[in-house]
Amino acid sequence: MSQQQPWRRSAEEEPIKYGDIFATVQGNLAEQPVAPRDASMMQKAENMVFGKTAKGGEAAAMQLAAMQNEKAGFVGHSDATDSAPKGVGITEGDLADRTLIVETVGDQVVNLGEPSKRGGRRSPQAMQKKKNMNLSINQHPITIGEALEATAITAGQKPVDHSDAAAIQAAEVRATGRTSIMAGGLAAAAQSAAQHNSRVKRDEDKTKLADILTDASSKLPNDKPATRQDAEGVVGAELRNSPNLVTHPTGVAASVVAAARLNQSSYNSANY
Repeated sequence: MSQQQPWRRSAEEEPIKYGDIFATVQGNLAEQPVAPRDASMMQKAENMVFGKTAKGGEAAAMQLAAMQNEKAGFVGHSDATDSAPKGVGITEGDLADRTLIVETVGDQVVNLGEPSKRGGRRSPQAMQKKKNMNLSINQHPITIGEALEATAITAGQKPVDHSDAAAIQAAEVRATGRTSIMAGGLAAAAQSAAQHNSRVKRDEDKTKLADILTDASSKLPNDKPATRQDAEGVVGAELRNSPNLVTHPTGVAASVVAAARLNQSSYNSANY
């Protein structure tokens, strides 16, 4: 693969897909070509939040991929991705001592963390920057507590139910290393909220995820970087307690999965 044209081979043989540039994207979206309108929307979102398009960031990766896909004839200039009906966007949340950024394509998180610390993509251009300039991607791994805080941003207005409470308990156990629920901890609060909500009819009177998970890191006596094993445990807990046997697309499990994948991608990039 040429250093000057890192995606030349892919662009000639097949389109550059979302799964090629974002480590966290899965399912049908991962197989879709990056489209120009999606890239343009992400650029506008970054400009609104950051005041500019972040160099080497998500919008830049999407723009380069879309440009090469259009040049190769795989997409048209006005094309958007059907698999991302909710479009792309960036949500910025102010936590106790820092700002947390969550970038999404459709329902899927492609990057989360503090603006100055997060990487998360596995694009060839990011890999090449690391190789040529000795830059470290994602020096600060995303912890389970930070993933829970991200949920307060992405799904903060969702009323807490029993599947959320189970996922939060699984996350707390893995973050702290304890086998039992802590009195006054996140899991205890989530279970109490789920029980309360099951007796309340109006959503506006229910306890929301943001009520439980805002500043989650400060509510954990111990925390750790999210791993694939952690994600599997949290996903399993949320699935087992979901009436429909599905996880919420931007809920607790989704955030921990995104954090684990971003951490693994950054580790792979650092050892590329």
